[in-house]
Amino acid sequence: LSFFCFLSLQERELMPEELDELREAFKEFDYDADGFIHYKDIADCMRTMGYMPTEMELIEIIQQIKMRWGGHVDFDDFCELMGPRMLAETAQMVGLKEIRCAFKQFDSDGDGKITIDELKDGMKTLLGEKLKKGELEEILADIDLNKDGNIDFDGSDSIASR
Repeated sequence: LSFFCFLSLQERELMPEELDELREAFKEFDYDADGFIHYKDIADCMRTMGYMPTEMELIEIIQQIKMRWGGHVDFDDFCELMGPRMLAETAQMVGLKEIRCAFKQFDSDGDGKITIDELKDGMKTLLGEKLKKGELEEILADIDLNKDGNIDFDGSDSIASR
């Protein structure tokens, strides 16, 4: 599965639901509804969102807020500050849509299965990796749960369920 994840992990923008989460947290800590969060409230805001910054990180963040934004952040600044942290946290989470897209790139004949030959070709053309037969068989053995010699997307050894 790791090579499918590799294909789909690209630089990306925040998703609408991630922006909604940021907006919700921002509103909660914009106590006077003036469109700004004070630097003193950033640590609590981050903790509310599930981030546990170290003291050193907080010092850096607070310095950035004080120097760059005069001690207060508006929503855009808040997204600039928290967006990369949110993206880093979700970088290992790959959605079904991304996995299906990567799978289709390897499934050259479109039959819903990746054979060892398709795996070999895909690894070479898509990832620039020329693997030996033993390495390909090892990858296939790790992913092919029903042992039919193929990687199935919607079959009994569905990679989507991993």
